[in-house]
Amino acid sequence: MSIITLLTDFGICDEYVGTMKGVILSIDPSVTIIDITHHIEPQDIVQAAYAIQSYYKYFPEGTVHVVVVDPGVGGERAILALETRRYIFLAPDNGVLSLLMDEADVKSVICVDNSTYFLKEISQTFHGRDIFSPIAAYITKGVKLQNLGSVMDQNDIKQLNVQKPYVADNGDLVGCILSIDRFGNLITDIGYNRIKRFCRLHRQKNPEVKIGSTKITGLSENYESKKAKTPLALIGSRGYLEIAVGNDSAKVYFSAKKGDPIRLIR
Repeated sequence: MSIITLLTDFGICDEYVGTMKGVILSIDPSVTIIDITHHIEPQDIVQAAYAIQSYYKYFPEGTVHVVVVDPGVGGERAILALETRRYIFLAPDNGVLSLLMDEADVKSVICVDNSTYFLKEISQTFHGRDIFSPIAAYITKGVKLQNLGSVMDQNDIKQLNVQKPYVADNGDLVGCILSIDRFGNLITDIGYNRIKRFCRLHRQKNPEVKIGSTKITGLSENYESKKAKTPLALIGSRGYLEIAVGNDSAKVYFSAKKGDPIRLIR
C-alpha cells in the first residue's frame, strides 16, 4: 500500500485540498492519502517545519510526505524531492525541511524540474495542484527520483532563518512560544534534550520555568498533575516544553501569543 501525506496552509473552506487529491488519484488511484493538517497558519514556514519533524517518523517506510506551505510559489524557489532512509519528502526549498534534516538520514536531494511529470498547464499560484500532486503520485507509481530533475547538494538547501533557544547573559535558557494548540496549550521551541543538558549543567532536578511574571517549578508528567486552573509545565508529545493550565486554556490565562519568550531559570 502506497501512502501520501499532505500538510498545507490551505485550510478546508476552499477547493484547494480536494483538487490536489483529485490530481493524485487521477494518476495513482490505488494510493492512500492522509491529511496531516491544512490549518498551518498562512505562510508560517516555521510552524510547518516543527510539525513535519513531529509526525513523519510515525508512518510506514516508503511514505511520501508532501508539504505545501509555500509563500514563494511561482517565484525562483526550487521544489525539492528529498529522500531519506525510510521516506520521501516533497516541499518548496524555503527552509521547511531543515529541522528534519538535522535528524534524518538524508540519502539524496533532487531539484524537481522535469516538467514531464507536471500537469500540462501550470498556474503560477497553485503548484500544489500542478506540480506537487502529480509528482507525488508518479513517485508512488514507481517513477525514480533521479528522473524528476537534477541532483542537488543538500548543503545548498535553504535553512530556517529563525532564532533557536539560547543561553542569556545571566545563564537562563530562553526560548519562545512556537505554536498554540486548539486546547490553548503553549508549545515552545525548547526540546527535552536541551532541557536535560541545562539541568545537568546547573545540577537541577526540578527546572523552574518562567512565563511573563509567573514561575512554574518542576515538570509535570501530564495535564492532570496539578489542580484545575493551575499553570504547569511538561514535555508534550512532540518532545518539546509546553505550558498548560489544568482544565483551562494557557493562552487565555497568560494572554499569550506566538513568539512570547519562555525562560528556564538558572
